[in-house]
Parts: sequence; structure tokens; C-alpha cells
Amino acid sequence: MSKFIKTIIIIIFLIVYIYICNIECIPSNIILFEGEKINFKTILGLSIKKKDNITIMQTSSNIDQALEEKTGKINLELNLFNSISLKDMTVNVIPKTKVVPIGGTIGLKLYTKGILVVGMSEISGKQPYQNSGIKEGDTIISVNQKEIHSTAELIEAINTSNGKDVVIEYLSNEEVKTTIIQPSKDNQNEYKLGLWVRDAAAGVGTITYYEPSTQNFAALGHGIQDIDTGKLITISNGEIVTAEIASIQKGERGNPGEIKGNISLGKAVGQITKNTNFGIYGKLNDITLLDINNENAIEVATREEIKTGKAKIICSLENNKKEEFEIEIEKVFTSNNENNKSMQIRVTDPKLIEITGGIIQRNEWKPYYSKREICWCCNTCISKWSNSRLWGICRYYDKAIKRSVKN
Repeated sequence: MSKFIKTIIIIIFLIVYIYICNIECIPSNIILFEGEKINFKTILGLSIKKKDNITIMQTSSNIDQALEEKTGKINLELNLFNSISLKDMTVNVIPKTKVVPIGGTIGLKLYTKGILVVGMSEISGKQPYQNSGIKEGDTIISVNQKEIHSTAELIEAINTSNGKDVVIEYLSNEEVKTTIIQPSKDNQNEYKLGLWVRDAAAGVGTITYYEPSTQNFAALGHGIQDIDTGKLITISNGEIVTAEIASIQKGERGNPGEIKGNISLGKAVGQITKNTNFGIYGKLNDITLLDINNENAIEVATREEIKTGKAKIICSLENNKKEEFEIEIEKVFTSNNENNKSMQIRVTDPKLIEITGGIIQRNEWKPYYSKREICWCCNTCISKWSNSRLWGICRYYDKAIKRSVKN
């Protein structure tokens, strides 16, 4: 086979691979606001049309098209060269909504779904967990067919086994698995598996918005990950409580700084139902303790309405008082649907820079993140450059709203 033919074959395989990757990146289920455009970076030849094959929505290398001004579900299909059907798509068009931008400090208490494995250690020179298949980041959900909800229940179940084999059901990479472990007795005559586990987590963060029509709230703008495993915590439930700002450490070059909070005297104001990569979600049942006024609700802007230029963020720094500070939106990444990086911003407000040094971390869950709220178009702000606290990345509000309605 000549070198030329080999080169042609490699090029063909490369093109096919690029198309497959591009197709896989386009989700099968999409949530849009009324009149919002579908924004996807694609390659030439891909188009989206309605299932009735009547209305072609887009036939170019950049799918960026608005749907009709109506709510409901629309069935679409992704086509190659307007003739070969590649995948079905469902678009759920939801009405525009109003939210109250908050930017205040809150406390979060999360209770895991099952018991999270965060480490392993020997018991009297033995490793009971060896060859069990259980690893850090897995979640124990039952012992001998009895559901486990807390570390106390796990300890009791293992101790009552009296050293006999126990059947453990656990969750690993979203797959339920079963294993058998024989507990070992430690020097205090208690039976152990040799696993370090955790059933709860707590910390402080920023509440982003409150939606009066549903009582839904969103917070943080990123998921809470276990500090030991680095994996997103799967929760069964949780609560949001009031918090007090204890101190502010100003950010400096090479040092992110931080806002420390106290939740020891916090009062419960709502329930947490979801912990996702895009933030914490739940419902508030007492908005007065968070100083939320429904009259301050404003309509959520679509990303097409967001422009570069001057804007304001809301956050609380001193005495839990919420204030507005000036920033500059330098770039808007309209087509980014994959992560929280929606806008590049720069802090310009002299007072904010003086107090905090720019963008600093408020949250104890993931030390290199920082939080701020854009009052009219986005929420979480994270520092992008380790040696500069003035620049950061923000996330669209629409991503948070859509995540709150997603099953």
C-alpha cells in the first residue's frame, strides 16, 4: 500500500472521528427559554430539523437558531447533509421566569445517600477490604440487605456480625455492586471493615437566587465534592441555614484569600434536594431570615441579551450586608453548554478591591473556587488566573434555572 493511500485512509478516519465526537457532544435533551436560540458549535453538514421534516432549523456549521415563541416539548432530529438521521432530540421550551438575585452568605448541611468511603486502613495488621472491589469514592448503601443511612448504623451492623462474613451492597460509578467482607477485630474488641467513611458534610457558601413562583433556590454554582475523594457527593437530603461572616482574608498575588463563615447558630430556612456540577438546588420555606424581598424579582436574561461592558455583582462582605459592586464583562461565551465558564469578567470596583483584593473564595467545599453573583445575567464567579484576583469566570443564570427544572 502506497504512502499516499495510507495518508488518505488516515485522513478519512480522522474526519469520521471528528464527526462522531461532535455528534456525541450535542445533547439529546435540551431546555430553552421562550425565544432562546439553540447554541452549539458544530461542523459543516450537521443540521437540526423538526421530526415532520418540514421546518429546517439550521443547516450550517454553527447551529444558532431560535424556536417559536411557545412553551412545550418539540421533537427534533440531528441530520447529516440534511438527509441522514443521526439522533433524536427533545427540546423543552419553558416560559421566562423572574428571580430575586441574592448574593448572601448561607450555611449548607448535606447528608449523603448511603455512606461515602473516603479512605482505608489496616485493622490489627489485616486488610478486610482487600479484594472486595470497594474503593475510595464508593458509597455503601446496605449491609446484609439492610439499608444503611449513617455511620452509626454501619458500625452497629458490622459489630453485630461477630466477625462473620457480611454482604455489602455499594454504589460505584453509578453502578450498584455487591461484595462480601469478613470484619476484623481491633484492639478494643470491636469489629471493623478497615474503611474510613463519612455520612455528612457542612460548610458556607453563597446563595445565588430565589424564584418566588416555585420557592426554588440555587447556590454555589458548582457541586460539592468530598475533600478526600474529590468526587461529587451523592446526597439523600440536606438543609440550608443562616450563617454569619466571621472574617475576611484579603487575596494577594499567589494567595486566593477567603471569607470564613460560622453556621453554629444557624437557623434552618430550607431544604437541599440536589447537588450537581452546576450547583446546589432546593426550596426555601423562610425567606425573611435571608432578607429576601419578592418585589426585587427581575426577569432572567437569555444569554443572547448579555453584552460586554459594565455590570454589577451582588455580595455580602461586612455585617452580612448585601451590596452591589462594579465589574466589567470582557468576554461572553454564548455557545458554551459544557461547564460553568460562561463569561470572563474583571473586578473594577475600588471598594471591593480594597476589602478583598478582587475575587476571593467564600466557600469551604473546594478551596480554589470563588463566588460572586451577577445581578442580572449570571451567578458564580471563579478566579481564572492564580496570580491575579481581578479576573474571573462567571456562569449564566439560565444554566441554573434549567438545572433546577431538570429531572
